[in-house]
Amino acid sequence: MMQDVNWVALIAAGVASMAVGFIWYGALFGKAWMKLSGHKDMGDKDKMPMTYGIMFVASLVTAYVLSMLGASFETAFWVWLGFQATLLLHKVLFEGKSWNLYFLDAGHQLVSLLAMSWVLNYFK
Repeated sequence: MMQDVNWVALIAAGVASMAVGFIWYGALFGKAWMKLSGHKDMGDKDKMPMTYGIMFVASLVTAYVLSMLGASFETAFWVWLGFQATLLLHKVLFEGKSWNLYFLDAGHQLVSLLAMSWVLNYFK
């Protein structure tokens, strides 16, 4: 299985996911996310390279799994609905976060999966 991996496609999908997150939690919804999540700032700037590095590796793992499942928009949607959208419910149900934060985060996950799916299909 690993021998069939298109590493260029996986890296491009990981970059796409990170770009979606940068735009989503930056220009589009950064202020709303900060307010809804209760953050006053982005945290320790010295830890940012490690944080982004870990998130990039996580994006690569997600892209790999998505590619193994077929990487269609339909697959991305079902992965989002069945795993990500449902698992994010804990923020509302157990952490007392708002539904608005849930929809903001769940929306990001959906757009990120769709972007990765598009990139992976581009490289087929």
